[in-house]
Amino acid sequence: MIKRDLSGKLKSLFSKFPVVSVAGPRQSGKTTLVKNVFRSLDYVSLEDLDTREFALKDPRGFLSTHNKGVIIDEIQRAPNLFSYIQTIVDSKNKTGMFVLTGSQNILLQENISQTLAGRVAILKLLPFSLKELRQTSYKLKESEEYILRGFYPRIYDKKIDPVDWYPNYIQTYIERDVRLIKNITDLSTFQKFVKMCAGRNGQVLNLSSLGNECGITHNTAKAWISILETSYIIFLLRPFYKNFNKRLTKMPKLYFYDTGLACSLLGIQNKNQLAGHYSKGNLFEAFIISEIIKNRLNKGQEPGCYYWRDKTGNEVDCILELSNSLLQIEIKSGKTIADDYFDGLIYWNKLAGKKNSNPYLIYSGDETQTRTFGKVISWKNISTIF
Repeated sequence: MIKRDLSGKLKSLFSKFPVVSVAGPRQSGKTTLVKNVFRSLDYVSLEDLDTREFALKDPRGFLSTHNKGVIIDEIQRAPNLFSYIQTIVDSKNKTGMFVLTGSQNILLQENISQTLAGRVAILKLLPFSLKELRQTSYKLKESEEYILRGFYPRIYDKKIDPVDWYPNYIQTYIERDVRLIKNITDLSTFQKFVKMCAGRNGQVLNLSSLGNECGITHNTAKAWISILETSYIIFLLRPFYKNFNKRLTKMPKLYFYDTGLACSLLGIQNKNQLAGHYSKGNLFEAFIISEIIKNRLNKGQEPGCYYWRDKTGNEVDCILELSNSLLQIEIKSGKTIADDYFDGLIYWNKLAGKKNSNPYLIYSGDETQTRTFGKVISWKNISTIF
């Protein structure tokens, strides 16, 4: 097993809370992680029909058979368990009792907020991070290879060609998970919608335009975006909220967490196609910002990521809000540094002042440098900015 960076935080919180929840997209490695970290605990999966029937029909009996601690996988499949877990937790008043995992964040969070608030530590596990992979035999040489291959564990573990894996993953997601979250009758339109989102990866989200192109209403487009977001397929990068007496863009940008999935939806299958594709720069942006988010989530922290753009087009790709500082990060897919790469960072520095300026340029080349306008970081060394 490839060691996951979330392991340390998971162990720590289990010793402090009665319940720990690990959410994330399907196939991100949640089950492998919790089974490896908590080998002494019982393990049950509610994907198993007989186990689920037991949990639904006799929740007290089900939980009493695992009174020394248990991992319950895909717990959103038996939402009645949450109230019984609350009762057990409150009566025993001890830590380290339940580990809950789920792929449907919206269903998981609804039940947790209603019954287990204050009793549960919530963690999120995304597919492999660059840092995790680059410490293994799966280390790749170029950023384009990671963008095309993506980061889902099964692709690496089973040595499956991404061209074969992602279409099946997409089909499974639409046929199974979407139906669990929302009763969407026209799945073919939803599938078209997901592909249209991939075409807008890295762009400001315009729900009306997206809805019109798919033949659906603005409200339907909004609801479907919410489904993709709560399933960890996409994330919305919000605009930075501090107004420096300027008119700022207020709409979020849409990004895919996994670039391999986005490439599959766009029909990009090799480096030649990627090199000439209109989305190459946006895919590299998504790759870098996703890595920043993974780094934060693996420490049990909120992402704290934004972007900044004013009405005249001045922009910084990523504003990272840390506990005591802001980092401004410009992201460029080129392998050679050009002077205009720093334009957004220089503009921010003039506007915000030096005390609020902590600029980084992350690019697709190999060198790390310190320049007058900020620090230049190779994509290989993203984790060093923390």
